[in-house]
Amino acid sequence: MVRGWDWYGDGSVVLVDIPLACCGLEVEAAIPSGAVEVDGDAPATHRIVTVSGTVTNPVAGQVAAAVDHQRSLGPTTVVAFGACPAAGGPYWDAYSVLKGIDQLVAVDRFVPGCPPTPFALSALVDEVRDA
Repeated sequence: MVRGWDWYGDGSVVLVDIPLACCGLEVEAAIPSGAVEVDGDAPATHRIVTVSGTVTNPVAGQVAAAVDHQRSLGPTTVVAFGACPAAGGPYWDAYSVLKGIDQLVAVDRFVPGCPPTPFALSALVDEVRDA
């Protein structure tokens, strides 16, 4: 089961995180105290899928499959949350590190930082909801 959070408590936005390393902690820090944890497949008007952390070649297929599954459920925004999923981060020259999740799946938004701030994610969720 993939974890998700009903960000506003009304089903308008469900955030689904694929936490692979330290940026996953920043995602959890951004979750509002009133957000309800739901199954990642919960119905939503819009879902935001964050890939947070270093994507290595051994897990790349599973990450792509998880993103594709979430996209199959309805309107989805895919976010590379942090330097690692965007471009490999400080590990970019390691043979086992993917040089960006956009090599596997289409990415709608890139949130820079190592790590990005929780505020950056909160602002992105608000922007997606208001669009």
